[in-house]
Amino acid sequence: MKSNSVDSQETKRLVLIACFIFFLFGLIVIQFYRLQVIEGDKWDRIAASQHQIDIKQYFLRGRFFSNTEIKKDHYQNNVPFVVEVPKFHLYIDPYSLDMKQKIAVAKKIFEFFPCPLEDKEKIFREFLKKSRSRRIISWIDKEKKDEIMKWWQDFSKKQKIVKNAIFFVIDYKRSYPFGALLGPVMHTVQEQKDPITFQSIPTGGLELYFNDYLQGRLGKSTLTRSLRHPLDTAEVIEESENGCDVYLTINHCLQAIAEEELEKGVAKVNAKGGWAIMMDPYTGEILAFAQVPTFDIRQYSKYFNDEKLKEFTKVKAIVDPYEPGSVMKPITLALCLKANEELVKQKKHPIFHPEDKIATSKGNFPGRNKPIKDVRLHHFLNMNHAIQKSSNVYFAILVDRVINALGEKWYRDNLIEVFGFSRKTEIELPGESEGFVPASDKKHQNGLQQWSKATPYSLAMGYNILINSVQMLRAHSIIANEGLDVKPTLLKKIVKNIDGEDRVIVDNTKNFELTNRKRVLSKDVCRLVKHAMKYTTKSGGSAPAADLPGYTEAGKTGTAEKITDGHYNKDVHISSFIGFAPVEKPRFVLIVVIDEPEKKYVPGLGKIYQGGVCAAPVFKEIALRSLNYLGVAPDDPFGYPYPDTRRDAAKADWSKEIKKLSDLYKSWN
Repeated sequence: MKSNSVDSQETKRLVLIACFIFFLFGLIVIQFYRLQVIEGDKWDRIAASQHQIDIKQYFLRGRFFSNTEIKKDHYQNNVPFVVEVPKFHLYIDPYSLDMKQKIAVAKKIFEFFPCPLEDKEKIFREFLKKSRSRRIISWIDKEKKDEIMKWWQDFSKKQKIVKNAIFFVIDYKRSYPFGALLGPVMHTVQEQKDPITFQSIPTGGLELYFNDYLQGRLGKSTLTRSLRHPLDTAEVIEESENGCDVYLTINHCLQAIAEEELEKGVAKVNAKGGWAIMMDPYTGEILAFAQVPTFDIRQYSKYFNDEKLKEFTKVKAIVDPYEPGSVMKPITLALCLKANEELVKQKKHPIFHPEDKIATSKGNFPGRNKPIKDVRLHHFLNMNHAIQKSSNVYFAILVDRVINALGEKWYRDNLIEVFGFSRKTEIELPGESEGFVPASDKKHQNGLQQWSKATPYSLAMGYNILINSVQMLRAHSIIANEGLDVKPTLLKKIVKNIDGEDRVIVDNTKNFELTNRKRVLSKDVCRLVKHAMKYTTKSGGSAPAADLPGYTEAGKTGTAEKITDGHYNKDVHISSFIGFAPVEKPRFVLIVVIDEPEKKYVPGLGKIYQGGVCAAPVFKEIALRSLNYLGVAPDDPFGYPYPDTRRDAAKADWSKEIKKLSDLYKSWN
């Protein structure tokens, strides 16, 4: 009996031990399940953090390219205005270094990159962070990176430090092959990128307008390493995606010509600044867009940190509207000729004929307290005389006839509907002003009506209207191309590289075609206006300084007083010249604006603040160099100045017409 009792106790003991063992095994299984299944991701992350680092794979921001197709049958490689150059960011892994090693590494880094004490303290604080990856130095060039790595390989080996305790990540930075060229139009990006998206932050201009296309997409790779074995393997988890490239209508050579000649012209008349814009009158392609003083995009922070310099970062030609003065007169003439056509359709008499002898000695008009005057008294003028002499009185007379025959509303509506004043051109730049055309049903801020009895006469000579220069360029392009509407643009196409192949995702060149283009003026009207504008640059005109040797040209000067403290200031002007060449099938229309030229008389030149003296010579130099660059053959082979052997005054273009008009003027005045 006693033996059986002992066996029973042994059995119970074995069962208890077995149960305890199974219980422990169950706990192990449960713990294993918790660690591997329930908390598996958590412990994977912890393990990975000890041996792996996620490295961002940076992308290339899209570039801007020059219009190298501008010269027919002349192939050129792509010429970038901006490129992305590889740079490197220096990172450290604080966990891989003890304090003594951190001090030694930091000391050496400061030898490579000397900096003030406060910057050294800021950098060293990164060494003390609880992190496996801290960026300490940014935008290092390849030469400096190689120099650091050469030192690090020896140092880490001697100190038995894991090789990738410091490492470099490649990134890309904007670089400008042509320096400050096209600066105010193109703009740049800030040096520091968005800390979350790592996208570049544009400062304005084309960089801002096309930002959605220029942006790329960040990629990611994993760097694996071991404290005992300095692995250096990286697995790409997600490929980066580069931004799109934007092909501009601007040509780098024409841009350089425009900037160089504009800078000389502004300096010559001691002006505040100026701008020049060249456009193809048929396609609307902006071929050059210069501004002086310029914005050096390589030193953008200097400009944005100085209120005086910040002004130069604006594209003043579209942001700051102004009263254009007499460059408005060809527009006025075109509308008066259109009024003639309208009246003829209504079987009524036209308001004037181009050859009419019109009395211009008196300038009294409804609503005006003072009579309108010309620079000099003209007793009688016809249409060609009026453009040649830039008569205020003549065009006020024509507009008076228009509003009496068709009404003020017809005149105002056509300024807007035909030429687009008070409407944005929608050129691809931020901040464009829509300008201003007075409205009969609106008031100024001072409570006075925008439109008064005197308004049409002011509009006729380019006052009481605000325009931006691209609007005026478009208006004169309609005349130059003989009546077709045109949309100014800076964009040819946008290209994206997909799977190693460039694909056009936006093709703006389709809009350059003349088919289905809306006609807003008749050919007859435009040809009469072009005919009159040819007299401007010849003897007796307001801008002989714009005459192009060997070529035909047509244009118009403008000199407008600026408003200061609410009043027109006779000492402060904005002066301009707009013209096109050759006259038949013009290659471009070019506007030159000189802002606040010095009010001064120079013997042999005249009043240098006038558009025919300060802006016309700049037009001439830009136009001549551009025509030569474009390979446009001279269309006035005898029209050269003395003593050029090619000169033949009797055969030169317009010589007979000039003499005839001059003789007629003398007989009338």
